[in-house]
Amino acid sequence: MKRLILSVFIVSFFMNVALAQEMGPMDKAISVRALFLDYQSQNGGELSNFGAYHRGFEIGYQHNVAPNFNLYVPFKAGVVTSHNTELDCLHKTVYGLDAQMHYLIKRDGANLVPYLVAGVGGVLEQEGEFNAQVPLGVGLQYRIADNARLVWQSTYRVSFAENRNNLHHGLGFIYGIRKGDMKEMPVKVEEEEVEALDSDGDGINDNEDLCPLKPGLAELNGCPDTDGDGIADYKDKCPNYVGLATFDGCPDSDGDGIPDNDDECPNMAGLQANNGCPDKDSDGDGVMDNVDNCPNTRGTVNNNGCPETQDQDGDGVPDAEDKCPTKPGLRTYGGCPDSDGDGLDDSRDRCPNAAGPVDNNGCPKMEAKDRQVLDVAMRAVQFDTGKATLKSASYQVLDQIVDILQRYPNYILSIEGHTDNTGSAQANESLSQRRAKACYDYLVGRGISTTRVSHQGFGEARPIADNSTLNGRTLNRRVEFNVILR
Repeated sequence: MKRLILSVFIVSFFMNVALAQEMGPMDKAISVRALFLDYQSQNGGELSNFGAYHRGFEIGYQHNVAPNFNLYVPFKAGVVTSHNTELDCLHKTVYGLDAQMHYLIKRDGANLVPYLVAGVGGVLEQEGEFNAQVPLGVGLQYRIADNARLVWQSTYRVSFAENRNNLHHGLGFIYGIRKGDMKEMPVKVEEEEVEALDSDGDGINDNEDLCPLKPGLAELNGCPDTDGDGIADYKDKCPNYVGLATFDGCPDSDGDGIPDNDDECPNMAGLQANNGCPDKDSDGDGVMDNVDNCPNTRGTVNNNGCPETQDQDGDGVPDAEDKCPTKPGLRTYGGCPDSDGDGLDDSRDRCPNAAGPVDNNGCPKMEAKDRQVLDVAMRAVQFDTGKATLKSASYQVLDQIVDILQRYPNYILSIEGHTDNTGSAQANESLSQRRAKACYDYLVGRGISTTRVSHQGFGEARPIADNSTLNGRTLNRRVEFNVILR
């Protein structure tokens, strides 16, 4: 009989262990508890006879096998006392091993977790007697840290041997030794409708504005263009100086194909290999033009290529120090004049005969109302559907552009045609070129020099809005008028 009971216990124990292994990696912990053992009250004694309770200890291993189930395997040792001295079981030392299943009434993440206990176990008495027992009970865990719990557990243990039913009360703690991978349950986040914002107040919603914190222009997707060269500041390497798209917004003052920000001789055409400076000696004085202060006048090496005491323009500034040796000027300006009196000497003034601010290279700035006319013209110039024939309603806008170019002779105009993506790309490019040419022909016909105006078509290649919507396609069908300083 004892062998049968032992076999049942061993099979049950290993079935529980196998179940834990099949469930895969979960939370693991060890437990240490103090035990209060009562063998006498359930075998004819008194439950209130606390003096007959004896102490023991328990060390256990816990393995979480499912969201609300823990497998617990405790080893126990202690001394027990029976009320019946005739049974010769007074103050016997006992050892036990259980396989318990704990059902957590709350998930383990709660601070206070009650649980139920059921399982099988075996007890070996000091004299070698063995009996199987079934523990049934309740317990309570209290979280004191992420990986530590205080625990109390009481079980009523039904024995398969006579006069061996007993009560176990345990108090101790559980400590987590490893936390397995836990997959979080997906949380459904309801999308909230967000009201369109325009943080910088430029009339362009933040979700379409490439520069939502800086007021900008619609044609530049909400980004500013400080120098008005048609290139947004965030792409402009020289945002305070009017430049060309070819040079990322920087000017090329000497026209040598090297932008001023990379040109060591920005006012003197030079070679790429020479960092923008000329590699010649125009006056034959032995001083290369890139370091010759008087490249067209023979001088001496000691005087940086200028004559020792020569002052060609008679302004009191020796040619060796005079940046404009052939034009009388002021020493304040390095010997150069300021013909228009705008505070920028002629050697640096892009418009020496028309006063303008320093930040615009000495040229008069185009007024905001005139730039507004150019912005409006992008949508106001109209053509017959699918053609490059100007509608009569467009003449008034184009006449305003003629007036602007006449009042700002130092500016040139670039006309760019654009379409939506309806139709083939080749046909759209051809249509945009013809429409830009139609505007070009009208301005030239009104007396604007061909040296001051150019035209080009880009077809559908440069949209400013979403072509999948009717409004977006309408915005993409446009002709842009961009003014740049000569």
